[in-house]
Amino acid sequence: MNKTIISIFIILIAINTYSQNTEKLLDFYFEGIKLSGILNLPEDKEPKGIVLIVHGDGKTDAVSGNWWYDVRKSILKAGYATFMWDKMGCGNSGGTYQKGRPVENEALEVISAIKSLKEKEIKSSNNIGLWGISRAGWINPIVIDKFKKINFWISVSGVDDDETFKYLLEKNLLINGHSKDSINLIVNEWHNSIFLSRGGASYQYYLSATKNLQKNKFWKKITNGGISEKSYYDYQKTLKKYTLDKQTELPLYVEKFDQILSRIHIPVLALFGETDMTVDWTKAKKLYEKELETNADLTIKTFPNCNHNMWQAKTGGLYEFENNNSEYVRCDGFLDSITDWLNKLK
Repeated sequence: MNKTIISIFIILIAINTYSQNTEKLLDFYFEGIKLSGILNLPEDKEPKGIVLIVHGDGKTDAVSGNWWYDVRKSILKAGYATFMWDKMGCGNSGGTYQKGRPVENEALEVISAIKSLKEKEIKSSNNIGLWGISRAGWINPIVIDKFKKINFWISVSGVDDDETFKYLLEKNLLINGHSKDSINLIVNEWHNSIFLSRGGASYQYYLSATKNLQKNKFWKKITNGGISEKSYYDYQKTLKKYTLDKQTELPLYVEKFDQILSRIHIPVLALFGETDMTVDWTKAKKLYEKELETNADLTIKTFPNCNHNMWQAKTGGLYEFENNNSEYVRCDGFLDSITDWLNKLK
């Protein structure tokens, strides 16, 4: 083996060893269930604080799948550690995954993670920040409101106070070429199904009242062929727990969400993609400006040609990349905005 190869081999060993020293599997318990997480630490220095990565909707494979690697790297670059974990029933976490869990319960899970970091005396756990996307825009404000010891919050593709699916359905039907009349018909059937479900309508009646919705290709795709009888009745039970917004008649997943936001007094960075066709980013932005600007140190940045997950996108539709061989590319300035903002925190 020549000297060049030996040198490269030694360097690779050093990099691998150092990588192991800056990344640690770290579990914690919530409601008696072990949740599997991973702690990343910045190189060669004690972290300024720890940023918890709070996921959006859906199942996760965050730890083994190395989710949000570039986001975590941008946080580490600013000198902060990150902690991320898989939801119940996902990855190596115990328990059973529950779709549509109350966001209040998910907030308590985040608080348990914070308390575990403090109990284990993880360095800089006295300076905790939250990073969260989409649904985490409901979860993190509750954490801040309940725990009172959160130092900053980074909101990505944040939500307003209403159910978000109506916006998603309208925008994606439009992207898929439906006429205005067709969109109104399908969306109205979906909206009316909320009232039917809350009123205890049978599954058979629900199907008969949503015939155009059931036949729609986009609906079939996002529901994997349609809503099953079991899923309908499960959703019916969940839906009855929520009140409806008096103006929009959509479910409110967080009661008095505007008041919760207005009580936030910490630095907040809010990032929105301008082609977000999953969440109404303009409505969320206005809500943030109204409720956060008075008491919080609010910074808002928007990114053109940028979808819900902060990838460069032309339409922002859910399936824009499905039949496209092009690579996923982060929105220009998205990662740098996180690093730069964290660097300016006192």
